[in-house]
Amino acid sequence: MPRSASQLSGLLAAIGAGLLWGLVFITPVLLPDYSGVILSFGRYLAFGLIAILPAAFDFRRLRRLRRADWYCALRLSLVGNMIYYAALASAIQLIGAPIPTMLIGTLPVVIAISANLLGADHGQPTPWKQLAWPLSLIFCGLMLVNVAEFAHPSAPHSYADYWQGTALALLAVAAWTWYPLMNSRHLKANTALASSTWATAQGLCTLPLALLGFAIYGLILKQAGTLPANFPLGDQGVQFISLMLVLGFFASWLGTLLWNHASHTLPASLSGQLIVFETLAALSYTFILRQTLPPPPICAGVLLLCVGVALALRRVQASAPH
Repeated sequence: MPRSASQLSGLLAAIGAGLLWGLVFITPVLLPDYSGVILSFGRYLAFGLIAILPAAFDFRRLRRLRRADWYCALRLSLVGNMIYYAALASAIQLIGAPIPTMLIGTLPVVIAISANLLGADHGQPTPWKQLAWPLSLIFCGLMLVNVAEFAHPSAPHSYADYWQGTALALLAVAAWTWYPLMNSRHLKANTALASSTWATAQGLCTLPLALLGFAIYGLILKQAGTLPANFPLGDQGVQFISLMLVLGFFASWLGTLLWNHASHTLPASLSGQLIVFETLAALSYTFILRQTLPPPPICAGVLLLCVGVALALRRVQASAPH
């Protein structure tokens, strides 16, 4: 595949992953009575069960994975999937969407800076001069979007909730800064590893993690005397199961598959910036739920984000060796 076509497919895959991942931001709003931990375990239990089907068709390639591959998949699943979403969902439920969205929205900048500092693009990081303007545009766009969100605060929260929610959102940022860099490093070091196989392997790893998590969490609640009779399905069992299956397939398996393809074809500093589409998707879904149009500051922020990403793509392509 020509280089330009390969990078275009990677760009489209990253955008698709962002659109699917945006779904995870509205689920805690749709299921406010379910803790972030339960939502994370439920999502990745569904992901693990869904991964069994593609695993059956990809059994030969999965058998060829080394022990080191499975260990890496387990770590990626634990940190980048379960810990990330448990922290994010809990933060949204504690302090509402604006602060977590603002902090998660800084991921493109944080990941790009981390990729450059760590030399994540095989020792050939994109020069800072070429990233300065795109990163500035993306950061300003994200700030515009989130300042506009702060103009419409939700119900007031206690200081304890704010500190705890902010800390959880920062934990989510840390988890998802680590995940794409380590995922990209492993894929680039193992070019024969198919994106679909790697997504399925991570899905299989989440199954025992989620089951173990449910068991431990249930024991903790039982010891505290707060274990509900209908644990873990809760009072909205049908809606909970349906949304977990949607997240398990679309946001987790398909989103991971698309992101792995993007990681194969794009530099880590650029693919990190493209996570911005997750934020845009989350905001779009939020306004659909609110049944309102986004205000002008948010539209301006979206424009800055898109221009910044497009400029970054051109500059990274121009600096790449031919």
